[in-house]
Amino acid sequence: MQGVTLVDHPLVQHKLSLMRDKSTSTASFRQLLREIALLLTYEVTRDLKLTTTRIETPLAAMDAPILEGKKPVFASILRAGNGLLDGMLDLVPSARVAHVGIYRDPETLEPHEYYFKAPEDLGDRLVIVVDPMLATANSASAAIEKLRERGAHDIRFVCLLAAPEGIERFQKAQPGVPIYTAAIDEYLNDHGYIVPGLGDAGDRLYGTK
Repeated sequence: MQGVTLVDHPLVQHKLSLMRDKSTSTASFRQLLREIALLLTYEVTRDLKLTTTRIETPLAAMDAPILEGKKPVFASILRAGNGLLDGMLDLVPSARVAHVGIYRDPETLEPHEYYFKAPEDLGDRLVIVVDPMLATANSASAAIEKLRERGAHDIRFVCLLAAPEGIERFQKAQPGVPIYTAAIDEYLNDHGYIVPGLGDAGDRLYGTK
């Protein structure tokens, strides 16, 4: 699917299957999401630009590759996005972090913003927006619009699961923003949940239901 990178690494798919299982504990769900986040981050940062710096190894001097430019921003859509964020920061601890608080009205499925905090120089950085589920795409699109208002233009979106309907709506609302996901599921039900999915990611992550 154009504009979508499906991260189908065997370890990702194995860990995702464990997360889908309704008998998986909160602690295990949280740890698995953190581990998958590492592998998703590996893919979404694959083409970061490099430069070189002169260093001394124990044996010789060399021009060694290092990341070029300002560190990326990981923008977490609260609250479930923080489950991916933790693993991503394990891999890129120097990344900057933005938080976008959005909740979805259970009746209308429309997004409502309640919190926003981000670095001031978003226009100078790659911004990677993270949320485990791309369902209706309303929250993801609203978060990206908010980040655009603050200057972000180099944007990527990372999720654990996506519904075909969510991908379609997202790409119409945010053309040119690439999607990275571990799975594209069958459909979105009448309540805005991905099927077969894994339930409510936030509730399973934090044990609130």
